[in-house]
Amino acid sequence: MDLSLSQALQSPAHWTMVGLTLITVSVAVVIHFSCLNWLNQRLPRLPIVPRRRVLFIIVIALLAHVIEVWIFGLAYWLATHYPELGTLASPENTSLLQCVYFAASTFSTLGYGDIVPLGPIRLLAGLEALTGFVLITWTASFAYLEMQRDWSS
Repeated sequence: MDLSLSQALQSPAHWTMVGLTLITVSVAVVIHFSCLNWLNQRLPRLPIVPRRRVLFIIVIALLAHVIEVWIFGLAYWLATHYPELGTLASPENTSLLQCVYFAASTFSTLGYGDIVPLGPIRLLAGLEALTGFVLITWTASFAYLEMQRDWSS
């Protein structure tokens, strides 16, 4: 059932989803910022061959992305325990691993379509895709700048 804008603005479920989405996105961005900041501060002091620094960046950034996907997965899993927040329509039960799988495909903007968000939870899915796109490109930019600095060495 689609709600009008005025109905949505008066719906506690929608405001709960807005809050959960803001918290989840904020935590993911802070984790990513902290990871890249940590790398930026420590890379020059690491006794690693310059080209291997890029590999180190990619491994650490992938770990950060995995943590971020799990945070989104946990948010979906939590939200699916409250029917008024919506659900993830899936051929299987919506387990924690199903939620993490959905988060991974959404974060990467791949979106297979085998799991579909229904209800207010769609806000989290939409903003997760945008957040994932921004964080992935942030990582790519960071790695590119490091490659420019070290790759010729």
